[in-house]
Amino acid sequence: MTNECGWIAQAGSSPVRGSLKGTEKADWLIIGAGITGLNAAHTLAQIHPQARIVIVDRQRAAQGASARNSGFAVAHEHPGTDELLGSKGFANYQVDTEISRVASLEVRQRIARHGIECDFRDDGYFFAVSDPGKLTQVEDKLQTLRAVGASAHFLQGEALYHKLGTRHYQAAIWCGNGNALLQPAKYVKGLLDALPASVTLYENTDITGLERLSQGRVRANGVAGRIEAQQVLVCLNAFISRSGIDDSATFAMELSASLTRQLTDAEYQAIGAVEPWGVLSTRPLGATVRLTPDRRVMIRNTAEYRSRDLSASELRVRREHHVLGLQRRFPFLGAQDIQYTWTGHLSASRSGQPYFAKVEEGVYAVAGCNGSGVARGTLWGRLLAEMSSGVDSPVLQSVMRRAQPGWLPPKPLLDIGAMLRMRVESVRARTEI
Repeated sequence: MTNECGWIAQAGSSPVRGSLKGTEKADWLIIGAGITGLNAAHTLAQIHPQARIVIVDRQRAAQGASARNSGFAVAHEHPGTDELLGSKGFANYQVDTEISRVASLEVRQRIARHGIECDFRDDGYFFAVSDPGKLTQVEDKLQTLRAVGASAHFLQGEALYHKLGTRHYQAAIWCGNGNALLQPAKYVKGLLDALPASVTLYENTDITGLERLSQGRVRANGVAGRIEAQQVLVCLNAFISRSGIDDSATFAMELSASLTRQLTDAEYQAIGAVEPWGVLSTRPLGATVRLTPDRRVMIRNTAEYRSRDLSASELRVRREHHVLGLQRRFPFLGAQDIQYTWTGHLSASRSGQPYFAKVEEGVYAVAGCNGSGVARGTLWGRLLAEMSSGVDSPVLQSVMRRAQPGWLPPKPLLDIGAMLRMRVESVRARTEI
C-alpha cells in the first residue's frame, strides 16, 4: 500500500528546489528544513539581514516529520502524579509549562506574521479516556493546570458525548488557554513559502557528516556536494545522528496514522454536528484522534521504537489497527473509509527533555521533541538561531537548564530495554487504542 500523508496531500507542494552540487560557502548553514530549521532560518534572516543563509534537507523540504504529526500545539501537558500542585515535581512542571506557553505563542506569532492559513483553532483539546480508571486524581490535575495558567474542566458521560459525538470516551479533561490545533503540513509549508530571499534552500541533499576546518569554519559533507560555513545549526531531531552527532541521548520512534474521507452530511448530523476537536490519551501509547474542520477523522494509535520506515506490508498491518480504533469510536467507519495512511518519526528522550546544545565552536543542535514538535520545534528554531548569534534571554536560559535528556544505555541494551518498555506501555494502553 502507498505511504501517503493526508496532511501533505491537502497542503500541496511548493516549487521544487535543486540539490546541492559542488562546493559552496555560507555564513550560516541549517541542516533540516522542518519546523525547527525553517524557524531558525527566519530568525537568522532577521538578526543578520546581510548574511548568506543556506538550508539543506535530505528530502523535499517541509514534508518530513514536521508535516506528518497530529497537529497539536502544546502549551499545557497532562500533569503526571509527581508533577501535581504541592508535589516536589511541580516546580519543574511549572518551568516546562512556561517554556511551552512561550512556544505556543511563538506559533501564533509566526502564523500571523507570515499570513499562514493552516486551519488554526485556538479552542484547546481533550485528555480523554475510555477507561475512567486511566484518568485519576482529576481534581488535583485541574488545580495543577489552573495554577500554571490553563483553562481546564472535567467532563464525563453525556456532557462529553455532546462534545465529541462518540460514546467511546467516558471521561476527559478539556484544557485550553494555549493548547491549540492546526494542520501541520499547511503550517510548515507556510513557513517554507515565506522564506526571505536571503535564504537559499537545497532539497534532496543528504549531509553525511561535519568536518572542522581552519579559521573556525565547518564543512558539511554531502553525497554530491559540500558547504563551508562559519556557523552550523543541526535541526534533524529524530535523525540527528546523520550529521555525525551520536551522543544526543535521544532516539527515534516511528508512528503511523490514517485520515478518513470527509463525513457525509448525514453522518456529521448523526454525531451531533460537533465542533472540530482533538483528543490525547493519558497513556503514552494511547490513541491520538482528531475530528478536523473538514469533517475527517484522523487516528494515530501505533508507535514503535525504530528509525527504519515501515514496508508496505507492515504499514498495512498498522492500518488495520487504525480501523479497529476508528470503529471503537465511530462504528460506521471502516477500512473502505480511510483515504490516507502514513508514517512519521519523532525524537524522544528518556527524561522527556530535549538535547539543546552548543556541540562545539560553530556547531549547535537540538533534538528530542517528545511529541510536542509543533510548538517546541518552532521555539527551538528561534532560540537556536539566537544562541548561535550571541543573543541571550530568560526563556533560552530555562531551556538550557531543562535540556537534560537523560542517560541511555549502549546498544543492544537500549534496543532490548526500549522494546520491553514499549510492550509494557502497550498493555497498559490497550483500552485506549
